[in-house]
Parts: sequence; C-alpha cells; structure tokens
Amino acid sequence: MSTPALTTYQRHHLRPTYDHHVGYLFPAMVRASQAHVVMLTEQGLVPAERGARLLRGLAELRADPAAPPAFDGSFEDTYYLVEKRLAAACGIPTADLDVQMARSRNDLDAGVFRMLLRDQVAGVLDRVLATGAVALDRAHRYADVVITGYTHRRPAQPTTIGHALAGYAEALAGEAVAYADLLDQLNVSPLGSCAFAGTDLDIAPARVAELLGFRAVVTNSYEAVAGADHLVRVGTLNAQALATGARLARTLMDWLSWRWVTTPGDFTQGSSIMPQKRNPVVLEHLVSYAGQAAADAASVLNNVGAAWWEDSNNATTDVQVRLWESNDRSDRFFALLGGFLAEIEPLEPPSADEIVASGATTTAAADALTRHGVPFRAAHSVVGRLVRAGAPATWTAATVREAAEGLTGPLADAAVDDLIAAAVRPALVLARAQVDGPGTAAVRAQVDVLRGTFDTVTGRLAALRDRLAAADAALDQTAETMAR
Repeated sequence: MSTPALTTYQRHHLRPTYDHHVGYLFPAMVRASQAHVVMLTEQGLVPAERGARLLRGLAELRADPAAPPAFDGSFEDTYYLVEKRLAAACGIPTADLDVQMARSRNDLDAGVFRMLLRDQVAGVLDRVLATGAVALDRAHRYADVVITGYTHRRPAQPTTIGHALAGYAEALAGEAVAYADLLDQLNVSPLGSCAFAGTDLDIAPARVAELLGFRAVVTNSYEAVAGADHLVRVGTLNAQALATGARLARTLMDWLSWRWVTTPGDFTQGSSIMPQKRNPVVLEHLVSYAGQAAADAASVLNNVGAAWWEDSNNATTDVQVRLWESNDRSDRFFALLGGFLAEIEPLEPPSADEIVASGATTTAAADALTRHGVPFRAAHSVVGRLVRAGAPATWTAATVREAAEGLTGPLADAAVDDLIAAAVRPALVLARAQVDGPGTAAVRAQVDVLRGTFDTVTGRLAALRDRLAAADAALDQTAETMAR
C-alpha cells in the first residue's frame, strides 16, 4: 500500500520540526511517561495490571536504540509517535492506552522542555566553572606581569595580566551564580497542569516531580503551560555571558598582536599563501558566537512577545530550536575560551619604558603629589604641564618645581621624588594596597575570594546532579518493580 502524499503543512512544517525535535523529545517524553504511569498506578487511577503493561512497554521504548522512524504523516508529531510506538510495544491499540490520562500535550511539552534545558544548562555551567578555574589560575600566576591598561582604546594606566583576568573571572563568577539560579527556576515541574486548568482526577503532581528530579511543582497551573520567562532567561543569559566573553576575546586579539602573550598553536589556522603566519581565528569565532547568541535571544524574545498569555507554540515549541542551539553554542564557546586561556603565557609584555612613554603613569604621578597635600586639581595641572613639556623620562626635580609654580606652594623634596618615581616606575603598581586593585597581593586575594564563589556554585550543581541521579534510580526501581 502506498503512503499518502504529505500535505503542504506536513511537508513544510510538521516534517522539518519533527526531524529536528524527535531526537531531543522522544527519550524525554518516554521518561516523563514512566513517572506519570507510576503515579497513576500508585493513585489507583490505572489498575496495577494495566500500569505494569504500560511500564513494560515504556521500558522497551527507552531501551530501544533504533533511530526514530521517518515522518510519513501517520502521526502528527513526537507526542503521537510515543503513543503509536507504545501501543505497538504493549500489543494493544492506541484506543486502549492510559498513558495520557490526566495529562495534555501542553504540560508534557512544558515538562520535557524543562528537563532538556535543565540538562543543557547544567552542561553550560560546567564549562563556565571550568573556564573560571582557568582564568583564576592564570590571574594568580601572572599577577606580577605589568602591562598597559586601556580605556577607549587608548593607553590609560598600568595594570597586570592577572588583574585583567581576575576581572573577567569575577564576571564569570556572577554568570555562574546566574546559571545556578536559572537551574533552580527551570527545575520546577508543570506536569499535572494538563491543558492549563488541571483535572478532577486524584493525581499527585508532586510525586511525578519527585520521580523526575524536580525540586517542586509550579505554583499555578496556568503559568505552568503559558509561562515563558524561564525560556527567555535561558536565551538572554547565554547572550549576556557570551557577549562578555567576546569582549575578552577582542582584548586577547590585541595582546597577541602586540606579542604581550603567546599565541596558542592549537587554536590557530595557517595562511593560504604566507607560511610564516598563524592566525588565531578562534577569537574571531568567539565574537561571532556571541552575535549568534544575541540573535537567538532576540528570536526568543520576539516569539514570546508575539504570543498570547496562554499555551501557544510561538512561546514554547517554536523557540526550542533556538534555545537548544544557543546552549550548544555556549557550551562550545566556553570550551574554546577556557582552552585558549589555559595555553597563553607572557611573551613580550610592554617594557617599563614603553609604558612610561605611553603616558599611562601620569595619573600615578599626580596622585603622588596629592599624598603630600597638593589639591588634586592642582596636582593634575602640574602633571599636565609636565606632559606638554616632555615625556616623563625627561622630568627632573627642576622641571617639576617649574611646572608647579603658580599652581601650588613650594614642593618638598619628598613630593618631587615621589612624583618622578611614580612617573617612571610602572611596576610600583604591584605594591598597590587597594583590595580590588592590580597589586600582586591584592589580585591573589581576589582570586581566593572568587574561588569561594565558584566553589559554592560547584556545590549547588553537584547537589542538583545528586538529586537527578537519586530520582533516576528511584524511578528505575519503582517502574521495574511495578512492571513485574
């Protein structure tokens, strides 16, 4: 018998959507169905014998490694494929199935989406934590490597490689906390909400949630299927994290071009015609990834904003591909960035003379005067006169005193000496005591503080995984026992 031709809607929407989604949704729908049938059986809504038959069929589907069938129009989507294959595994017609009792495609989709995103976001968080650990290691190791810090792409003040990388690690720490909070938001169960108004049947949504590792049940059944804030947050947090990482990638491009740090060979490509060149194009790819993550987030926001405050494919099913790809891209982004940071080493950081010639020490020179009681604006003006007269390397006690005339009173020898030392010795920044500054001891103390944040998030992630593992084991054992 020939297969009926697909309709236009089937060819151009249902089939491509099925092809992309089935690999994600089928295993998760089977797992959610196991928990649902256990609950229905425990509640006496399904007789034990029928529950056992369903659980045996679901176990067969879960163990079947066969590729999903091609879309032929005999079922609408993965939801109905599960029914079709479960009925076949149980040796009964679909009309005799109870698996969808007290459940809708609405709450099943919402639950499965949360399960999938929960696992994906946990994987992204793994990468963020690993990248943070590398950034902290390099920050501690290179806390005494002085470089020129830039603002608005112009030399500004001396700092260190360690100070810059500890700053990025702090951004990562905040993002790690945000991902952990997002996992808490994702890890609540909408199952039991049915279409949106629940059911008169005596179901136990909390039991399903427990068996699937959810920490709680969504408070309101309407929000459970209509809500999309958690979906928006996945896309926007990825976009935020990658945007920040892309900014570091652009700064690293400069460091490599200026030969301040080595170019990791494993992250380069050769030139097609210039044999001496190794191009660190991975940094360009990271910037592009960030742009793609922003586009994914914009797509999710646009779809959610275009949907009604009810179950709507715009705000749920149709945004999943964007979120799954965003999570995959974020995972790869941090794998690449963390791997790159792990291989960089100082090569030819700017010399003291280069830093001084750039003008980056002039603020420290002005601050030196203020430590001796000169008002800040007067000290700033003195240094301004000195800069206009010549490079800091040319300043002498006589030129300093000449520049100060008419701006402040006579300068003590100690004030003049401190100004000149600050102007020509950028390495003095390594002794700076300010706790958040670039001083070597300060940066290493910052590293210790930030490690504490990463350790806390690592503990939260481990606790989630322990919960999921315990739930998996309990569901396996309960389903196997009932199936007998």
